[in-house]
Amino acid sequence: VLCLFLVILWANDIMGKSKQHEETGTYLPTWDSLDKRPLPSWYDEAKLGIFIHWGVFSVPSFDSEWFWWYWRGTKQANCVKFMEDNYPPDFQYADFAPKFTTEFFNPNDWADLFQASGAKYVVLTSKHHEGFTNWPSVNSWNWNSMDVGPHRNLVQELADSIRNRTSVHFGLYHSLYEWFNPMYLSDKENGFKTQDFVKTKTMPELYDIITNYKPEVIWDGDWEATPEYWNSTYIPSLAVQSKVSDTVVTNDRWGQGTMCKHGGYFTCSDRYNPGTLQARKWENAMTIDKKSWGFRRNAQLADYLTIEELLQTLATTISCGGNLLVNVGPSKDGTIHPIFEERLRQMGQWMNVNGAAVYKSQPWKHQNDSRTPGVWYDLVLYTTNQGKVYAFVFTWPSSGILALGSPLATSDAASVDLLGGESDITWEPLSPTGVGIYVPVIKPSTTSAKWLWVFQLTGFV
Repeated sequence: VLCLFLVILWANDIMGKSKQHEETGTYLPTWDSLDKRPLPSWYDEAKLGIFIHWGVFSVPSFDSEWFWWYWRGTKQANCVKFMEDNYPPDFQYADFAPKFTTEFFNPNDWADLFQASGAKYVVLTSKHHEGFTNWPSVNSWNWNSMDVGPHRNLVQELADSIRNRTSVHFGLYHSLYEWFNPMYLSDKENGFKTQDFVKTKTMPELYDIITNYKPEVIWDGDWEATPEYWNSTYIPSLAVQSKVSDTVVTNDRWGQGTMCKHGGYFTCSDRYNPGTLQARKWENAMTIDKKSWGFRRNAQLADYLTIEELLQTLATTISCGGNLLVNVGPSKDGTIHPIFEERLRQMGQWMNVNGAAVYKSQPWKHQNDSRTPGVWYDLVLYTTNQGKVYAFVFTWPSSGILALGSPLATSDAASVDLLGGESDITWEPLSPTGVGIYVPVIKPSTTSAKWLWVFQLTGFV
């Protein structure tokens, strides 16, 4: 009740500032106003983030984090059979919650791993579509991590560790809707003409996490109801006037019709990777486990991306102006399993060598090469109008010559270096255009270049 009262006071305050907007720079709860807010520079410069899907769904850890919906909603055959084979007939989804124990969850270890991965921001699920909150929400009685299961404030613990031990920005995912919440289902049955769920659940909870945990990324999600039902513009408006107003960013999933249209940056769809330069800043939210965002006990080795596949996804994403948000799914006991840890640490090793080509980069005039497939580019400026072009090469050329069609040398003084390897590599102009690079012999004992190779081109346009 108190949270709801505060939300109403805040909403009235925002509306009361309408006439002051032009003078004070306050962002109003309208898309026209919010879409004009410049994106904080740290987010574009970061390039790489970590997504964490963790909740009660981590207990059955079967099929995906949508398990409850597939079992009780669409009655997907494999999920129904899984429950029939392994649990008594009267077992309810809520019975999984006490088994969400998190006994091995060490937030300091997680924070250190995320720092080591090279990621610059992390987004934790504060609440998924199941409605279970990973903090003690007063609007989610007995369905939160303090009342049942861990008996811990998971959001607070990770936020504290991230902020105390790393330079990583802390963010939160929060599902606007809940599959089986009676208030939401009642609003849905009424054609979303009533807003009981919004006023007594969603808005108070979002107000709670924004004011108390100060996330610098707010990652929301809904596509069933309209943004008018959700009062969606009020939440980004609150965020950009909160205690992290200078640094907070919001995504674009604020109800039907908002994805790829409104928000601080665009996600457009899961695993969005258009392969072409986009007009607005965007993010590729994707998973190391190709089939699920949550932890799966029945996953096979082939279901996980290799480090080569992960780095190739990073290269294609940043070449087209995007950020990569890499998802891991911890287990119910609070561990990040070795396959996920290995990928994150491998990514960090690669970033230690090649980070100069990634952080603070911007798209070049060519996104991929016109001559050789599997080569993508970006640009890092070192003066206002001068920069170094970086070529991300997926396959080491067996011929000994890397033939690139897009870069043009401005003079004979132009140079080519392999990050983590040899400097001042021999090159020659190609006819009718381009450059041929005589790649060196890779010696594992003397080079740090591996998995995906990055050539620095200085003096090329």
